[in-house]
Amino acid sequence: MRVRAPELTGRGWLNTATPLTLRDLRGRFVLLDFWTFCCINCLHVIDELRPIEEQYADELVVIGVHSPKFVHEADPDALVAAVERYGVHHPVLDDPDLTTWQAYTARAWPTLVLIDPEGYIVGHYAGEGHGHAISALLATLVEEHRSRGSLQPGDSPYVPPVVEPTDLRFPAKAVPLPDGRALVADAGHDQVVLLAADGSVERRFPGFREPNGLCLVPADLDLGYDVVVADTVGHRLAGLSLDSGAVSTLAGDGRQWFAGDGTSRLSSPWDVVWWQDRVWIAMAGVHQLWTYDPVTKDVAIAAGTANEGLLDGPLEQAWFAQTSGFAVDGERLWLADSETSSLRYVEGGQVHTVVGTGLFDFGFRDGPTDQALLQHPLGVAVLPDGSVAIADTYNGAVRRLAGGQLTTIASDLREPSGLYVDQGQLVVVESGAHRLTRIPLDARVAADDFSHTTQRPVTEVGPTLRLDVPFAPPPGQKVDDRFGPSSQLLVTATPPGLLREGEGRGTDLTRELVLDPHVGEGVLHVAARAASCDIDGGEGAACRMHQQDWGVPVRIDPAGTAVLTLPLGGAWT
Repeated sequence: MRVRAPELTGRGWLNTATPLTLRDLRGRFVLLDFWTFCCINCLHVIDELRPIEEQYADELVVIGVHSPKFVHEADPDALVAAVERYGVHHPVLDDPDLTTWQAYTARAWPTLVLIDPEGYIVGHYAGEGHGHAISALLATLVEEHRSRGSLQPGDSPYVPPVVEPTDLRFPAKAVPLPDGRALVADAGHDQVVLLAADGSVERRFPGFREPNGLCLVPADLDLGYDVVVADTVGHRLAGLSLDSGAVSTLAGDGRQWFAGDGTSRLSSPWDVVWWQDRVWIAMAGVHQLWTYDPVTKDVAIAAGTANEGLLDGPLEQAWFAQTSGFAVDGERLWLADSETSSLRYVEGGQVHTVVGTGLFDFGFRDGPTDQALLQHPLGVAVLPDGSVAIADTYNGAVRRLAGGQLTTIASDLREPSGLYVDQGQLVVVESGAHRLTRIPLDARVAADDFSHTTQRPVTEVGPTLRLDVPFAPPPGQKVDDRFGPSSQLLVTATPPGLLREGEGRGTDLTRELVLDPHVGEGVLHVAARAASCDIDGGEGAACRMHQQDWGVPVRIDPAGTAVLTLPLGGAWT
């Protein structure tokens, strides 16, 4: 049965001169990209769609539907900044109440929906890595609609925003140099910038793609470079020589890591730090911690299963969620886990959480660590007295952990994302204000007090539930089962008691779940992946991995649905 695409509704539009409707776009393909700017997978998709937008510039209109997870992301000014920061070159619908999200039954960030020139849904994909499938489907459908006259190519409705020039543009992290100068990862300009002691720009180092983390390497190693740069969108570690300005690639080949790639490729490295005689990497794109040994040039996975969430324990079993900031305190490595709004640390081979409870709970609250709340922190620093400062990014604040208590030392900042200590002050990278800001170490202000759980539609489900994750290989490909099962499904729950039966890992993309009515409600965590390869096979055949994680809020009701469908990807007929 053909499904008519619902109309687009929201608070307003960005990157276009007038509001858009599907009726106005009839005659062209429309690709809806449901995203939220905190989500690393969503940022991957923005880049993944660029060549498709270019290839089908006349036949296809891409529309970003911004459906926020965090309170800060619903701020219209924050969305304007994010659209510029991440180079979104297509119209964006502001959907703060998730109205259009619900109309298209989206359940994951990101979700992609393809609409044909006649206004019908012809493809639905959850997660990243579907660019090749969408391109292959378009290649078939463009010819089909052109032959029957329903395709009417037109100009793009995209109108670029006006950008005011600034010395720094969305700076991400900064590190002090021994001589009083500082290095800044100037992500918005794709540069690393050397600032003089008075804060003026002394030198610019190009050759990066949205760099974030920076760390100095010990001079006695004589490596030929002074700084390791987490070149986030470049999916690599780079070495920078401050004398010559030379930039070299240390790890990664510029292409994003997908399952099966080993450690030859990286996925959005966000921060780097020197600890235990090597570089530690916050590999945000796969929710893990990796290491790089500059002497042996070995890259290794140090912690994390690649499942997104908050789970403490031994390094190899822990779950992380878009780790974005590091700080070293002797044998302890502090980290900011942004998507779980948490402050955590690694010590003695174990991962511990100090503040934070999970993917969907956040807020702004001072007090004991078991009650304190953060909102998407991106940076952390150890202060001279041993306390810890946190760049509480989406709360626009700097928080301080001391003696088991969290306090606020600065507020009303614009997306602070990094910090360091200099001359008795805390230097804050105020990313949204395009500057570095100094605050006293002994400052303290009153905190706004709120707690929040990400508001997404709750699905009413029966106590016995069939989970179905449909997947269809893209045109020209087939399921790849040459080396064993081509798919994998992992199901867990919060709280764990929600699931009586059906928890764990398996290869079938359909599973029977039994839920506990006494628990009543919670979140089902589902991670699925499937592999496909070219139908012709043979040497050089292209193979792809399709994967996505879902967190689905559910409430048990005897009259609730008996089937929960989470499409991994495929064309609709």
